[in-house]
Amino acid sequence: MRTLRIGTRGSLLAKWQAEFIRKQLFAATGIEAEIVVIKTAGDKMQHAPLMQIGGKGIFIKELEEALLGETIDLAVHSVKDVPTDTPSRLIFPAVCRRGDVRDCLVGSTLANLRQGARVGTSSLRRQAQLRHLRPDLDLRDMRGNVDTRLRKVESGEYEAVMLSKAGLDRLGLSQRISEILSPEISMPAVGQGAIAVECRLKDTEAADQLAPLDDQETRTAVIAERALLSALQGGCQVPLGLPP
Repeated sequence: MRTLRIGTRGSLLAKWQAEFIRKQLFAATGIEAEIVVIKTAGDKMQHAPLMQIGGKGIFIKELEEALLGETIDLAVHSVKDVPTDTPSRLIFPAVCRRGDVRDCLVGSTLANLRQGARVGTSSLRRQAQLRHLRPDLDLRDMRGNVDTRLRKVESGEYEAVMLSKAGLDRLGLSQRISEILSPEISMPAVGQGAIAVECRLKDTEAADQLAPLDDQETRTAVIAERALLSALQGGCQVPLGLPP
């Protein structure tokens, strides 16, 4: 029985998600897997706003290329990072049970933020919703991994940062949350909180092995959300959120 190679980005959260898949796969099938870290374009261009980088799939393109080049067997993604148009030679046999879909604030609650407080997020969707609620805030584009963003709050460079609750939960950092934002305040991104595993279409063995990790309820919701995203031609450059 072959050892599967799981491709992932190098952030703490991405590696946590890949390790989660590795453990779930072993628990369900007894199959061993190893983690292969791959740097994506989105990881390399940490200081440029996502709008300026442009293009779709900046966090997954290199992973998909590694799949097609057969240097890895599986790729683990946050569903919200996956464009609606993916290569025809690749499939998603597993969409795992979804985590919390909500956004949250770290550093301060929304009500306690002073006028002109500097708040960071890289998401146009989050910026648009925060700007609607608190037009007096100084919203700044903030790139970097979760740990980098938290350090900027600790240092006082930012008074708060807006993040995905699921990401903080997975990293064991839920205690850092100052306020959980309801979907009525901040609608989540398409696929937020969900993890998907991608493999080659022709690799039916890997697809079958991933089947136990698939959660049908989450898959159904993600398919519907992504269909709407596609119809609206949405992506990182469109501030689109959906009610859960």
